[in-house]
Order: sequence, then structure tokens, then C-alpha cells
Amino acid sequence: MAMETILGIKGPDFVMLASDTMQAKSLIFMKDDQSKVHRLSDFNMMAAVGDGGDTLQFTDYISKNLHLYKIANGYHLSARAAAHFTRRHLADYIRTNTRYQVAMLLAGYDATEGPDLHYIDSLGAAQSINHAGHGWGSMFCGSILQRFWHENLTQPEAFCILRKCVVEIQKRLIINQRNFEVFVVDSKGMRKMEAINPGSLSNEALNLSWQCTKN
Repeated sequence: MAMETILGIKGPDFVMLASDTMQAKSLIFMKDDQSKVHRLSDFNMMAAVGDGGDTLQFTDYISKNLHLYKIANGYHLSARAAAHFTRRHLADYIRTNTRYQVAMLLAGYDATEGPDLHYIDSLGAAQSINHAGHGWGSMFCGSILQRFWHENLTQPEAFCILRKCVVEIQKRLIINQRNFEVFVVDSKGMRKMEAINPGSLSNEALNLSWQCTKN
């Protein structure tokens, strides 16, 4: 399991991804500004964890192929189609000498299919899901996502739930993951939101009983 953490949550008209920005090799801390969320198209994005070289190379490979598809056909693949394309190529590489050690969350929005979040593991298994995570930190977030997610989730509520997850990770995980980037994709496209770090967390965030109010 990767030392990094990525989280995803889907609402009725959006998908939100969060990832820590730490890059480490074995027990060595390298830097704290490594983005793990990659833009695939205007309405698709992917968060990936695993071997540093594999994540960059594989996500770049997928991104370039999806862009080539748009040039050849005149339109982007939906998140569902992009997830199947990614899963197939990741599974094919398992049977070669160039296997990629990568686990991903693929999020996107399509005008016809709506929002979609796909969980893809390093063996090429994929599943459409409402909320998910990869990495050590995700072990502390499953129950939080299960407890607070609901079908009519708003973007402020989703961001609040991710804040709860980050608070729990920083409280219980021995690895110091102090900064999390957050991205959202909806009918307006992909955009970056406010980062989640100790400076942005208020005192009430130290207790899981604080509520995420609807806006």
C-alpha cells in the first residue's frame, strides 16, 4: 500500500478529489509540493499513487492517448469510457515486463451520463463508486465517507467531509501528510479548490462531531 493518500467523493452533479502533496522514497522525505491529481481533459481528471516514476509515466500515457482520441474523433471520452480504457491498458501491462505499480481514482463529468467516479487498483480492476480512497490514509476515511455521504450531497458538504478525513489522517497516521490539494469537476469543467492543511483547519475541526451544514 502506498504511503500517499488520495480520496474521492461523488455528488449528484460533481466529483471531488483530494490528494496529499508529499513525495517520499522508502523512508526519505523528498518534497511537499508534488501534485497527484492529473488533468486528462476539460471534464476528466485522475488521482494516482504508487511508484513515482510509474504514476507520472502512466498518467501521461493515458492523458496523451485521450487527447489523441479527441483530435481523431472530435470529442472527449466520457469518464466511464476513459476508466475502461485506463483499466484495459493497466491490465495489459501486468502481462509484460513493464508492469505499472499504480492505483488510481478517475473522476469526470459528462453532459449525458452525469458525474462519475471510478476506483482502479494496480491489478486493473475498476468499479464505479460513490466514494473511495487509495493509500495508507484512506484506511481512516472509509467510515467517515460512509457515515456522511448522501445522495443529495452539495459541494460545500463534500469539501467538509474531505476536511474531516484529513483531520483524522493527521491525527492518527504516523506519516506526516500535512497538505492536501482538492479539485472538483462538474458541468463547468475541472478546477482547483482551497487546499486543506493545518493553517486552513479551524479549532472545531479537531472533533469529528462538528457538522457539515447545507448551503
